[in-house]
Amino acid sequence: MLKNWNARHLLCVLVLFVVSAGFPQNGFAAVSCSSPLSQGLPKRLGQAPSGSEVMQSLRQTRGSQRDQEVVHQIMSGNIPAFLRKLVPVDIKGTTSNGEPVLVTICVTPEYLAVGNNQDFVRVPMGLAGAARVAGSMGFMLPTTKMVDAIYRQAAVHLAPRPMKPTPQMESTDYLLRHNLTLQDQKKEARSHLADLTAGQKKDIVLTNRLRSHPGRVAIYGWHRLNGRPIQPLSTVHGAEYADYSHGVRLVSETAFVNGKPMALTDIMASRDLSGVVSNEGPITNARALLASLY
Repeated sequence: MLKNWNARHLLCVLVLFVVSAGFPQNGFAAVSCSSPLSQGLPKRLGQAPSGSEVMQSLRQTRGSQRDQEVVHQIMSGNIPAFLRKLVPVDIKGTTSNGEPVLVTICVTPEYLAVGNNQDFVRVPMGLAGAARVAGSMGFMLPTTKMVDAIYRQAAVHLAPRPMKPTPQMESTDYLLRHNLTLQDQKKEARSHLADLTAGQKKDIVLTNRLRSHPGRVAIYGWHRLNGRPIQPLSTVHGAEYADYSHGVRLVSETAFVNGKPMALTDIMASRDLSGVVSNEGPITNARALLASLY
């Protein structure tokens, strides 16, 4: 465990160095969520199955059984190329001293999916699967405040399309049907794959509430076109629960404060800066919190 943490820590340090190399010494540079930030995502193999092929093999599964294979596919690099192009999202705020500050986070343009650019399926996961994917690849899960910021700055806003609530909500059939609905919405919007897109799913989020509600998953979002979320922050479901409406958005462990790179976990823990990215004050040891979930 320590060996793996050290490897991720060294990767984060390397990314900070590479990304900051082009910054001027006496001013802010425009933030670019460059390729080093997503290098923790394994390369996709040419013979990897398409999204529909993966999900067809999982047609009769749900819950942790489906998650096991989905996590394997993602950890093997079977995700579409457009998800590797992280998008910057700016969050304006003030420090504890009242000074204006700009924090930029780098996020996947869409929710995690398996497959390729031509044939992919967005995959909801239980908390353990989502946390494992994020933590193992050098990412974090978003806070509720990050989810709101992502929605505000998204190039494409998709109206929520809830399906009939039945015991089949967790089924693979339901998530496949909802995925087709989202594909149709994207076509109607005439958007590009790499456009930052929001509103189509609820997010699995990182929150201090997970410490006081062990064994639960925290979900939030599914914003209407008026910007108001359908789902307030909730821990009502068990950690293994995942239905068609859930999505996993990855946030790079490297963020930027006034244009300068800084570990997102340090920002989240800072009494001075945490209010910019969190609605609940500091989230200390966020990396350890994430690791405790899987």
